[in-house]
Amino acid sequence: MMADHNEHEDPRNQAEATPQAEPAAVDAEALAAALRERDEMKDRLLRTLAEMENLRRRTEREVTDARTYAVTNFARDIVGSADNIRRALDSVPAEAREHADGALKGLIEGIELTERDLGKTLERHGVKIVDPKGQRFDPNRHQAMFEVPDTQVPNGTVVQVVQTGYVIGDRTLRPALVGVSKGGPKPEAAKDKPADAA
Repeated sequence: MMADHNEHEDPRNQAEATPQAEPAAVDAEALAAALRERDEMKDRLLRTLAEMENLRRRTEREVTDARTYAVTNFARDIVGSADNIRRALDSVPAEAREHADGALKGLIEGIELTERDLGKTLERHGVKIVDPKGQRFDPNRHQAMFEVPDTQVPNGTVVQVVQTGYVIGDRTLRPALVGVSKGGPKPEAAKDKPADAA
């Protein structure tokens, strides 16, 4: 009987032992799942923080660009007027300017004043004149219209400006139309010359 009793006790003991082992396994699995979830959330948090920082930087850059380049289209239209004012002044011969009197003198001075004022206004809004004469040709800022044979000036040096160029911020608003030297020494050999230093 004792053997029967032991047989009956063993299944109960085993049944009692099994539930105690199962909660430990369930707790370990739950802990592992919670740790995985924590790691995933931490990773998502770090990614979200990085995205927010990138968005903040991009927004700052876009706001700065918007402030700097907001007047680009308007400025592009206005520089044509600045060119016309310069052409009007250039059309009056130097001798006529010297001997001008009365109304003609007042007209010339008024046009000069208007040109200066327009130049200051453009500069206040970040638009600057590109005067590349004597500088090395830069295809980002200049547009070559013709070549000028000159053995005294290094190759690729701007020797004549047909139309001034303009930049706004660090972008080219309108390239300068230029004549470029040809037939002179190579530019690398002329690094110390003032034409490249300008």
